[in-house]
Amino acid sequence: MSTQTELVVVPPKETALAVFTAEKGLEPWLQKIRAEVDDFNKVLPELTTQKGRDRYASMAHKIAKSKTALEAVGKELSAQQKEVPKRIDAERKRVWDTLEAWQKEVRKPLDDWQAAEDRRIDAIKADIEKISDHAMHTDGVTVTALEERIARVEAVVIAGKWAEFQVDAELAKEKTLTALYTALTNRKQYEAEQAELVRLREEKEAREKKDNEDRIAREASERATREAEEKARDEKAAAEKREADLKLAAAESERKAEQAKREQLEAEQKAEADRLAAIEGQKAAVEQARLDEIARQQAAADEITRQQKEREADMAHKGAVMRAAKEALIGMNITEELAKAIVLKIARGEVPNVTINF
Repeated sequence: MSTQTELVVVPPKETALAVFTAEKGLEPWLQKIRAEVDDFNKVLPELTTQKGRDRYASMAHKIAKSKTALEAVGKELSAQQKEVPKRIDAERKRVWDTLEAWQKEVRKPLDDWQAAEDRRIDAIKADIEKISDHAMHTDGVTVTALEERIARVEAVVIAGKWAEFQVDAELAKEKTLTALYTALTNRKQYEAEQAELVRLREEKEAREKKDNEDRIAREASERATREAEEKARDEKAAAEKREADLKLAAAESERKAEQAKREQLEAEQKAEADRLAAIEGQKAAVEQARLDEIARQQAAADEITRQQKEREADMAHKGAVMRAAKEALIGMNITEELAKAIVLKIARGEVPNVTINF
């Protein structure tokens, strides 16, 4: 056997039986291995380097190889010497258990380091996942809540503890902020549209109130017209009565009666003309109010359409500029994901002295 992979050589065949059948016959071999282990423990390798971790694994492997080699000799002797199997098996087990314990003793720092490393990596990955979780379930979230999420994500400093996962954390932060800013833009637009609907509803209620007031005014006008007509009829009846009485009077009285009749007719004609003029004036005022309201509603609708087209054109222009910037960066052998992250960071003003001209 080679000392390259084992700490000790096995007992030679001519003395193996005596060694294995003697009480603690393999103790000298164990002590040689223990001496190697103690020398190894005097200056422990650094777990922070791959070379150091390899030395821990190598030492444990050498113990395992010695354990297997001695076990193989013992098994061979046991098979050959059936009369002493119990003594041999007892020694085999003692040696196996001892070397097993030493193997674990030597490997324990490496195993502990690996467990701590696994916990560190799991914690970092969990923190990255927490960043990404901020972009989940944004439907129905208010503008204020979205802005609070953005503030929390932007407050995350990607440095130090992230170690080899720093790029992953930066990408997760960029992706999350992109999704949150998109959701924020959409929510602001939605709330603006809801506010516009409220305004239009209030205007409709105001128009209905005005129409009701106009109806009341119209009814009052019609009532006044009826009262005027009734008054005219009453005056006419009184005039007719006076006319009948005047017929009994003298010629002068008849002349005066005729004059009064003419005046009464003129008054009736004037009252009728005034009534008709009032009705026409009311109709004209109602029609003009209706036309004015139609024109105002059309102007409001045109303004909403104009603002929507202006927003869409602005978003399309910014998107084209940012895509062009991203393609230019990709042409410099940068990945699409990183190029996108750089453009977004510049667009938000997070890169000093660098801007994108929209």
